[in-house]
Amino acid sequence: MTKASIDNASRPAGFLTFTLHAHLPYVVNHGTWPHGLEWLHEAAAETYLPFLRVLKNLERDNIRFNCNLNLSPILLEQLSHPVFLAEFPRYLTRKIVAAREDEAFFLQSGDHHLAETARFWQRFFSQALDEFNGFNRDLIAAFRHFNDTGLIDIITCGATHGYMPLLGTDESIRAQVHTAVDTHIRHFGKAPRGIWAPECGYRPAGIWSQPVPNSDGTPTPPAFQRIGVEQALSEAGLEFFFVDTHLVEESRHTSSPYDPPGDGLPHTPEEERVTHEPHRSLYQPYYVDGPSAKQHATTIFPRDPHTGLQVWSGDTGYPGDGVYLDFHKKRWPGGHRYWRVTGSKVSMGDKQPYYPQEAAERVKAHASHFVHLVYEALKSGFNDSIPPILCSPFDAELFGHWWFEGSLWLEAVARNLHEYQSGIQLITCADYLDQYPRAGYIAMQEGSWGTEGNNQVWLNPDTSWTYTHIYPAETYTRDVCTAGLWRTSALALRIMQQLCRELLLLESSDWQFLITTGAARDYAEIRFLTHNDQFNEIKAIWQTYESTGAITEAQQTRLTEIEQRDSIFPEIDPGLWATAAKEPVPTTPLPHPVETTA
Repeated sequence: MTKASIDNASRPAGFLTFTLHAHLPYVVNHGTWPHGLEWLHEAAAETYLPFLRVLKNLERDNIRFNCNLNLSPILLEQLSHPVFLAEFPRYLTRKIVAAREDEAFFLQSGDHHLAETARFWQRFFSQALDEFNGFNRDLIAAFRHFNDTGLIDIITCGATHGYMPLLGTDESIRAQVHTAVDTHIRHFGKAPRGIWAPECGYRPAGIWSQPVPNSDGTPTPPAFQRIGVEQALSEAGLEFFFVDTHLVEESRHTSSPYDPPGDGLPHTPEEERVTHEPHRSLYQPYYVDGPSAKQHATTIFPRDPHTGLQVWSGDTGYPGDGVYLDFHKKRWPGGHRYWRVTGSKVSMGDKQPYYPQEAAERVKAHASHFVHLVYEALKSGFNDSIPPILCSPFDAELFGHWWFEGSLWLEAVARNLHEYQSGIQLITCADYLDQYPRAGYIAMQEGSWGTEGNNQVWLNPDTSWTYTHIYPAETYTRDVCTAGLWRTSALALRIMQQLCRELLLLESSDWQFLITTGAARDYAEIRFLTHNDQFNEIKAIWQTYESTGAITEAQQTRLTEIEQRDSIFPEIDPGLWATAAKEPVPTTPLPHPVETTA
């Protein structure tokens, strides 16, 4: 038997890669309940800690998981923030106390099943508190362990989840990406290989026009040539990202006029033929066709539509099963949930009691069903010379927070693939790219994974006003960062760093999403206006410094207050916003800020 036949015999027939996108907007120091820090507490208790528990179980049993986990930069800043580290144990303690009070109430009412469910919540939140303390209150270090051992591959995102197709300057896109990479390195000690482009948003290179006027009355710039999203990613050393199904289905499989990137393409005519087969279109990675400032083009992985709907849909997917915990019905005070979904059309008053063990058993059946779906999607390519890969990306908070049993389901999928040897193996995108070629080049149009596959979730009649403020702020930041006065003193650097922080927070796509969906419209509008006001305050402070070389005592006080409120990205580099800034952030330390007043 030849080496090639041995390799083919031991090679999996196909691969499954999960991508979990963990992200929350910046909520620290911006409210608590019902909107604000409570969101971060809920996600940590119901998604991040349970997922770490899954990883710990799989590591113990030597079972591969190999998912791509995006921990967004702004989430990392919050998970390491002193306010979260102090308040999260208090939140967990409140949940434990509330569950005890619920137990006493139910026992007094003679409802012994609901009392047992209250004890379930006591155990759940007590375990969370014990695990948090066991990790020395450092969730990032806990995830870093599994990243270092290879059980997961942690990737990055836009710094504050700015929606790249609608950002107004190339410099703003580059700054979102480079700040993200720097933050990742600071927390994990090495650069990420992949990125979750926020909302799976993509825009190719080409002529672009600002879609709304500037709120400050400054002229709207004429249409100009923009770089493609892939170029900004490639410049930052990122190798791959994810796009929605329709961007690949509507793309052109091309022969690129640009220099081929080494060994990344099929090696033989047979491999080349396989990549053009219809059954392969969504189950292989591609290089993005277009100019790039780096030697290697950026790779995309398409989202599989069939398995995706089955997992996230509350109407037709697994989370809508009647035995699972209902997300919406809660008992107050305390906010614990005691009822199951029961049925998609069942009213709140008719929800039936939740049985945790019954739900845990249903998870196993749904995991088996999912593996079958993956098998059916990939089986036509099992004998191909390059094994197919199915990419299954989801918001991480679906697993545990929105769908309480979701983290158990992820573990069950990993165990099912391990035990039954279906020929499908879990793999990270980085590992797949290290072993197998891309399918060639594709030229994609603009789009996202949002409604209708375009930009309408983020730019519509309810949200367009936000961009009238974002665009002039981006232009102003680019101009002052390019001018370079901020490099001349520690105070100048300090002012400009905070201006850049406020711009990043202003650019967060979460505000438009929450406005459009109505999930927390008032909160999102207030948050956007808060950062816009703070940007303009810092802008006025900067203009005073430009004129006098100093700032007033009142301005010093206000600058300190804003810094303390929005203390993110401590080593942020304003040079990233300078015109045509393409290179990675220099390693030379920036001057240490000192307090200076007029």
